[in-house]
Amino acid sequence: MSKVVYLPLDERPCNAKFPQMIAAISDLSLVAPPQEWLGRKKQPARFEVIHDWLLQQSANADYLILSVDMLVYGGIVPSRLHQLSLQVCAERLRLLEKLKQNNPTLRIYAFNLIMRAPAYNSSDEEPDYYAHYGHSIYRYGWLKDKQTSELLNDEEQNEWHQLQTNIPSAVLEDFLQRRETNSLINEHIVKLVQSGIIDHLVIPLDDNSKYGFSPMEQRKLLITVEQYNLMDNVLIYPGADEIGSILFAKVFCTIKKYQPEVFVRYSSTLGPTIIPKYEDRSLNESIKSHLTSGGAFMGDSSMAADFVLMVHSPPVSSHDVAESPNLYRDRHRSYFSEVHIAEFVTAIEAIASKGQMVALADVASCNGADNSLLKLLSKKNLISRLSAFAGWNTSGNTLGTVISHAIIASYYRKENNNLELSKQMSAYFMLYRLIEDWGYQTIVRQEVASHLPELGANYFDVSHVREHVSQLITQKLQRFCNDYLAELTEGNINELKADLPWNRMFEVDLTL
Repeated sequence: MSKVVYLPLDERPCNAKFPQMIAAISDLSLVAPPQEWLGRKKQPARFEVIHDWLLQQSANADYLILSVDMLVYGGIVPSRLHQLSLQVCAERLRLLEKLKQNNPTLRIYAFNLIMRAPAYNSSDEEPDYYAHYGHSIYRYGWLKDKQTSELLNDEEQNEWHQLQTNIPSAVLEDFLQRRETNSLINEHIVKLVQSGIIDHLVIPLDDNSKYGFSPMEQRKLLITVEQYNLMDNVLIYPGADEIGSILFAKVFCTIKKYQPEVFVRYSSTLGPTIIPKYEDRSLNESIKSHLTSGGAFMGDSSMAADFVLMVHSPPVSSHDVAESPNLYRDRHRSYFSEVHIAEFVTAIEAIASKGQMVALADVASCNGADNSLLKLLSKKNLISRLSAFAGWNTSGNTLGTVISHAIIASYYRKENNNLELSKQMSAYFMLYRLIEDWGYQTIVRQEVASHLPELGANYFDVSHVREHVSQLITQKLQRFCNDYLAELTEGNINELKADLPWNRMFEVDLTL
């Protein structure tokens, strides 16, 4: 049996837990470090501990899936906060050469983010000054990038000059210096692909947009990748917390010599062309990237496909894309005319009835599933006809998760690969996704958050009432399961428990 070693991006369930749950669907062994070694939010993991663990575990491994952000900076949030010199970062990367020397047959699949510059004022996951200057820093990057390809209008010129005056020089210097260090590390790991130390590399664009710091870095890296003729070994596309899962699918397909064909079907005619919120390209191009990254490809026929990816897509781009808690009546008017939920549900039923495997990527809204679609599927008892589902956070998070799951589940769905345990673990992960992405993110999170002021807490800090809030979430999720998921659970889920790993409402950790 092949041994796969996995170093996550951070300790949150989406990075530390989801890939292991997807791996449990397969017959491969995935080895990951204890969660307590992975740091905690702004507290970085200890390099020495990770270093020694990787040396030990990789000595007899076949594959290593590795987050460079975790290895070099100690996690995703520390990558935005660190004061490490370029020399220290580069020295930490030398471990990869040592791993290859100790085990020449080891194949390294690495990923490292292009550091984000979110468009809002918040220091929850950024430096303290981002609470005051976050939006200004974002606009600085946007205008700096835009003027490289087109003229700024008078209003933008005035804004550009004001930003250079209003953002304190020490703040801008700190932000730009860290970006420069992280950018040079990305250039360095591309060279490690060229030299054969890294076998496959994904550089995700975290919270990306049309213009800004990330697009500037992306273009520079892609030019280097093309010059080195590495466009098959280095992929750059929007994503972050789903990359561990998609790279496990890639490793799985490599080991099994499996290249699934996927037919993609949309709920909106405009779906393939819309640009999702927090991303920089059309939805269809992002789907191509996720499929390629996972070892699959986009086919032309639903009946010839190994699975059908049903994509519930928004009918409008960027900032007009709905957020999951938004009431249906409050959505952009395009949701009333340019997306056809009833037809989409009919298609899901018809395709599943023909014996095809159906995976549902719900990206019509951000940060949770679309309640309108899922309620209709539940009403018609069609949720059980799905084989994989996701609908959480960004479009990229959802796509990478459901595609990873579907790739592996489709392999074991074939008669000669049929494993009962695989079926059980696949069904378990889909149930987990439904409870979290629909039950928690779309419904329960907002219900509970509205009562936090009564407890002296807020959305980003429930530390002093964490146990009480977690119990309240658990109770509400149990009722949700009884109301909407009875066809999957027969009205009974044992030991359902919710917890809030970062003492905030944004993410939840479930046990069931």
